[in-house]
Amino acid sequence: MVIDDYQGTDPYFGKPFIDVDERREQPSSHRYVHGGFENTDTRFAIYFPDKPVYQGRFFQPLGGGLGGTEFAFVGPLAGVLGGVEACFRLGGYMLESNQGHFGNDLDQRAGNDPGLYGYRASAESARFAKHLATLHYGRPPHHGYVYGGSGGARRSPLCLENAADIYDGALPFMGGGPVAPGKADEPIESVQPTGFGAMFNVRRLLGDKLASVIDAMEPGGSGNPFEGLTTYEREALADLYRLGFPRGAEYMIAQPMGQAAMWCWNADDWKRQDPDYVHAFWNEKGYAGHDTPHLFEGDRIVRFETKVGEVRIAGDIAAEVMRGGPAAGEASSFMAVMSPPEKPIAIRLAGAPQGYLPGAGVRVTSGNAADRQLYVTGLFGDTLLLDGFGADGNAKAADIEPGDSVEVDNDAFLAYCHWHRHHIIAGEKGFDQVIVDNAPIFPQRRPICVPTPFGGHYSAQFEGKLLYMQHTHDTSLWPDQAILYAENVSRHGNPDNFRLQWVENAEHIPPAFLPSSIFPSPSSRLINYSGVIEQGLADLVAWVEEGDVPPASQYQYAGGKLTLPPEAKDRGGIQPVVAASANGASRADVKVDEPVTLVVVAEVPPNAGTIVRVEWDLDGSGTFPVAQDGVDATSTAIRLSTTHAYAKAGTYFPSVRVIAQRDGDVATPHRQIPNLARVRVVVS
Repeated sequence: MVIDDYQGTDPYFGKPFIDVDERREQPSSHRYVHGGFENTDTRFAIYFPDKPVYQGRFFQPLGGGLGGTEFAFVGPLAGVLGGVEACFRLGGYMLESNQGHFGNDLDQRAGNDPGLYGYRASAESARFAKHLATLHYGRPPHHGYVYGGSGGARRSPLCLENAADIYDGALPFMGGGPVAPGKADEPIESVQPTGFGAMFNVRRLLGDKLASVIDAMEPGGSGNPFEGLTTYEREALADLYRLGFPRGAEYMIAQPMGQAAMWCWNADDWKRQDPDYVHAFWNEKGYAGHDTPHLFEGDRIVRFETKVGEVRIAGDIAAEVMRGGPAAGEASSFMAVMSPPEKPIAIRLAGAPQGYLPGAGVRVTSGNAADRQLYVTGLFGDTLLLDGFGADGNAKAADIEPGDSVEVDNDAFLAYCHWHRHHIIAGEKGFDQVIVDNAPIFPQRRPICVPTPFGGHYSAQFEGKLLYMQHTHDTSLWPDQAILYAENVSRHGNPDNFRLQWVENAEHIPPAFLPSSIFPSPSSRLINYSGVIEQGLADLVAWVEEGDVPPASQYQYAGGKLTLPPEAKDRGGIQPVVAASANGASRADVKVDEPVTLVVVAEVPPNAGTIVRVEWDLDGSGTFPVAQDGVDATSTAIRLSTTHAYAKAGTYFPSVRVIAQRDGDVATPHRQIPNLARVRVVVS
């Protein structure tokens, strides 16, 4: 069906069409509309709640990564990231677009157009949805909001900055990128994928020594992660910290998630943009590959030829995760769980090379998939999880057959591990370490841009309101990215329309999606931030529509390290501030069956509600089975204790989770705002 009476705003888009228009009853009664725009790859999905639910606004979540799907907020992550149900609870209809392209590929007519993927496809989809809403409800929505995490957080400020006719507010969580007013349609350099190389370098170099680094930075540890490392290992770890890697998240260095995907998505394009870098790295002075080749001995793989032994589908790997097989121990298995079960995404090799396989390139040299270039984004025993960019990334292992020839090579990946030395990005804080007297100390290469679906440059100028949430323990988008945007709002825009809130102890993805093999459990270390997002959206609505300004978080940032004030009244934001002790310290050494006194002190910031629940995970399992007595949902501050004795010797990391709720509602599962604190107990 063609909507003939819609007058488009952006001339790139053809006539809108609708291919699905139906009633649905799940998750609650609503009208569902799916369609797109003729002569483009842009598709949209719209969810109109029943009239008694609708309060005259809309919410548009943007999917993460590169985008490429209009169904990111109705799948496994919907309940976590604020999907249809959250939008309905907030009185709005929800729409998604694929942000102008299918999967990892580009719109063939548009090609490399950062503006199209960064904001134009989203904005035109929102305009058409507004047109339909007017017909459906009898009046247009009075306000519109765009939000998203990761790549969606990268692009949601672009929507607010460049489409003031449709959006009144934005809430990016875990985002960032370069600021250059007037360049929203130009491709960007990005510090984050550059920094990932330094992370991979630490992972490769330290190997089993990572365990001592992690232990030093755990509660009750020495606090010195460099102890026992060689000079070069120390330098590599220091590089990573100075670039802004979050302290206390060292256990994730061995568990790459989206970081590995970023390498896979970028690798081919980077080689195209700087085709001589890999050769220079291994053959010219000033590069580690040439100057210190012994550092790569045993790891380097050069054009190893072998055959495919087996092709594996996503459902097979997901089942392996469920039964605790090798895939269950790797964070990258998250990609298998999120893929269609029948999708071929991995292979086993008939003969494995001697060397370092994570990140290695795998080029298919025979068969139906010949010339496809993929990269190892995860390694589960002898299974190679594969990804890439464009059509190759969409296909992954499809059409590959056992017996097909492949070539494995990691020269480019090992060179990428030192990328941050040779591709300095002007204005990014982390590169201060490789600059002396305003000049770089290593040979410099040409500027390199990330794939255009990430969008163009920010202007930090907008008419609406922007509530920015950044996670303190996010190993995929480090804290400095939010700080750079905040500084540029002060420089170029209107600080009165901007607030930054830190979400402490939050990772890029919820802890339930991280491997259960991590100990202590990710759920014992990290919070589920879904309630924070929904409360943030509610606060954004109140700010835009009623003038209720949300509280900003206070912080310090120096030497790549973020520091938050220890007192709730000084920190601000909306999370409770939590501290814990074991026998009065961060570490307690006791005997078997000897009681340990665990104390929690917590307070919510002003006007952030009351504490409705306190619960303990005493063994690091992440289950939090012990509810703390003395919590009545009326207090904004607590100091409580519990006693526990351990029946077996070992090292334990008790964790206490404190949950606040704006209205002090102990019954609702929505808009719960958690934080936690951990201690160490050594039992002998």
